[in-house]
Amino acid sequence: MLEKIEGIVIKTMDYGETHKIVTIFSRKIGKFSALAKGAKKTKSRMAAVTQPFIYGQFLVYVNSGLSSIQQGEIIQSFRTIREDIIKTAYLAYITELTEKLIDDQSPDSYLYDQLYQTVSWIAENEDVDIPIIMYELKLFAKGGFAPILDKCVHCGTTENLSAFSIVEGGLLCRKCLYKDQQAISLSIALIKLLHMFSRIGLEQVGKISVKPENKLLLRKLLDSYYDRYGGYYLKSKRFLSQLDLLK
Repeated sequence: MLEKIEGIVIKTMDYGETHKIVTIFSRKIGKFSALAKGAKKTKSRMAAVTQPFIYGQFLVYVNSGLSSIQQGEIIQSFRTIREDIIKTAYLAYITELTEKLIDDQSPDSYLYDQLYQTVSWIAENEDVDIPIIMYELKLFAKGGFAPILDKCVHCGTTENLSAFSIVEGGLLCRKCLYKDQQAISLSIALIKLLHMFSRIGLEQVGKISVKPENKLLLRKLLDSYYDRYGGYYLKSKRFLSQLDLLK
């Protein structure tokens, strides 16, 4: 079936000498992979629109297996991201994570909107840590391993929440801290923020102000959590770590 589909290119892979297999996340049919014939040729009309991170409109023969792209048009190239190695690395990370954690042809308009909002934020702003954390938490939920952030993961109370346990998979109250001696203490304000970040869309947020030490704490927390439950090795994550070493 021939479909007109808007979406974001989240992965590309060379196929033969002149073709590409392109993975696109769309609102209409979710994530899908399609063959773009001749896309490796520099003079091909398909070359530009099948680059990573392009937001475009594609004319696609949709199949249950590998689809095929007949035409494509760039809607937004996010050039400001491509011109910045740090922003490119962050976008590579969230698109790789998206590709790993969502199923093929399983539409999720909310998650699609959140990806677009996050990409747009990265393009327009320098401080991208919190939007990325917000999107990660929603992807963790989609992947089926989201942490428990609204109650104690052990007893279920919503009172006196005080720490995050990687091992237990979420928040612990004061009475249940004995379950994990290595649980990471969090302030009440940070616990509320973490819960809010998991629940609201980026479009609902104006200016995001979080202390640098708290952003670093949340980053380490989510990294450790993904390492335990995520299940997929991410090349882009390694590159981000290398960039941190260069700072």
